Order: sequence, then C-alpha cells, then structure tokens
Amino acid sequence: MSYALQTLWHERPRYASGVLAVTFSAVLIALQCGLLLGLFKITSIPIDFASAGTDRTLWVGSTAVPSVDLGKPIPASYLSRVAGRPGVGMPELYVANFANFTKPTGGTELCFLLGSRLDGDSAAAATVLTPQMRAALSEPFTVVLDESDYAKLKLDHPYGRPKINGKEVTVVGTVKGVKSLAAPWMFCSLHTARQLLGYVLPPDHATYLVAVCDTPARAREVARELRAEYPDDMTAYSGTDFSTGSRWYWLFRTKAGFAIGFAAVLGLFVGAVITGQTLYSATAASAKEFAILLALGIPRWRVYLMVLAQSFWVGVVGVALAYPICLALREAARLGSVDVDLRWEVLAGTAAVTLLTALAAGLWALRSVRTIEPMDLLR
Repeated sequence: MSYALQTLWHERPRYASGVLAVTFSAVLIALQCGLLLGLFKITSIPIDFASAGTDRTLWVGSTAVPSVDLGKPIPASYLSRVAGRPGVGMPELYVANFANFTKPTGGTELCFLLGSRLDGDSAAAATVLTPQMRAALSEPFTVVLDESDYAKLKLDHPYGRPKINGKEVTVVGTVKGVKSLAAPWMFCSLHTARQLLGYVLPPDHATYLVAVCDTPARAREVARELRAEYPDDMTAYSGTDFSTGSRWYWLFRTKAGFAIGFAAVLGLFVGAVITGQTLYSATAASAKEFAILLALGIPRWRVYLMVLAQSFWVGVVGVALAYPICLALREAARLGSVDVDLRWEVLAGTAAVTLLTALAAGLWALRSVRTIEPMDLLR
C-alpha cells in the first residue's frame, strides 16, 4: 500500500487527470444531493419550525395525508381523542391551507396560510416569530411572511392593499429563512386564518391537531395507537416522520429528485471513465516495471493488488480535494440564499460511492496487467 502511494506521488503528473476526475465526481454528487435535501426541506417548514420542534411533537390530520400542505379539515372534537393520554400534552388546533393572494398592484398568486396559537407556550407557532411579531399578529387580518416574498408579491408598492381571499390584510413583519417552493408561507393567528379562509374551513374544524409528548419514542407510540384506533377518519404521525414523509412525497411527485439524481449519476459515470482510462494508461506505461517484478518472481496477484491500491489512493486524494471545494461552494450558495444541505450522511455516502467507483476503474485497468509477461523485457 505504501509502495503504491509512493508511486502515485512520484508519477503524479501521470495520475493527475484521474485525481481531478474523481474530485469532479465527488463534488458533483455531494452538491447535487445537498441541493436536493436543501430544496425539499422547504416542504416541511410548518413542521420543522414549530416551537416544540419535531422530535417530541405529535401531528394529527385527515386520513392518509401525504404531506403537510395537503391536509383536509378535521373536526375540533378530535381533541378528545388525543387529550388525556399519558405522556401527551394538551393538543392545540392548527390551520394550514392554500388561499388566493391579491397583490396591491393587481394580479393574484397562491399563498399558504399557517394559523396557530400565538401564546408563549404554543407548540405549533413558528420559531421565527418574535414576541413582537406574535403580539402584532394578535390583531385581526395581519400576516407575516418571508422577506424574499415581499418584493415578489409587490408589497413594496406604495399604493393599494394586499388581500387574501378578497379580504384586506396587513403585513406586520417579515422573517428570514422560510422560503417556499411555490406558494409563499403566510403566518397568522388562528382567528385570522379562520376569517380569511371562510367557507373553505368549516366551523369548529382545523387542519391539524398538534401536541407535545414527553419523549420522541412516546410521540411515535401514540401516533401508532391513534392510527390503529381511528383508521377510517384520521391519521397521526410523529413530527419527525411527518417531516420526512412530506419531503419524500414532494421528491417523487415533482420528479426533481430524478433529474438531480440523473445529473449526479452522469457526473459519476464521466469521472469513472476518465479515472479508468487514466489508470489504464498509467498501468500500460509501467508495463516494463511490472514485467521486471514478474521476472523476479513476484506473484501476479501482488501486482494486481498494487494497481488496485493505486486506484484506491487516487480515490482518497480526489475525495480529500473535493471536501473543501464542497464547503466553499456551499458558502457561495448561501450568499445567494440557496440552501445546500451537506450533512455528514451526504459527505460519507459521497466518499463511499466515489471510492468504490475508483476501485471499479482500477479493476478495469487490470486488463493491461494481464497481458504483461517477463518475456516483454527481451523485446
């Protein structure tokens, strides 16, 4: 292994293209996967930004709801099904529904209303809402939205008033970091959400019930119990499971995962081909050295092992170079308000896939070793 590393260092110009190909593949895979995760984190914002977090929360909604933005109204009387269970706090009502937003300049867009209690102990109120914003939202027909949507919805226009479902609203603040895929999130009080939705939300109904459990395990356990007891008219998830389910739903519904995954696989394939060709050429160029080793009685399998060791180190060096590049590009993306989620699972998976690809390229390069014979020295 050390001999292979020494050879790689002394012959670095010969192996440079292979190392760069591996680096390119690793960067592309990591960034594509990180971009995909960052993009679909947006779809679970109402769950992830709830004041109680995701680990210990329990979400109760309509039957088999696949994503947080696709819930249907359920009766508020369902509170009695959840309240009083051991290890579960008092559930609260939560409204999440699409609405029509009319810009001050005219024209409409879809928005997504998120109505909750605004008390300090509210489990569902968004963490991005400051105490001042919560106090302002207690006034009827007031909303808060992400700053990135302010100009897009023409709210910087000096004339006209925005409307939601035909009723005038007042924007009392903006938050940061809660972008949406399509319809902007609009935070408001439970009362305002009911007034704005009107007939869309029947009286004494809500979209979800949200409760806080003692432990994450208890949240999952209660969710299973509720699904088993009431399979026909409601469902229940722990916050963690509901968040993950929402992301997976949109991943497959939009086909974006396929498109980004295809680009990552293409980059991996290109890197593998270049790496394989580099290793093949380098191995063929070292044919006389390998022939000498064979003539000295070195087993052929030891030569094979050295070629594979070289491919392994090409992969290691390529991954090592890719890591700081990925971090730098992530920071550059953040400057443009793009979230690239490079969690450790993404980096570890990228490293594993890239190293396996480099070893596969090394196996392909072994073809040139099989044709080497000690008699080649006499030619």
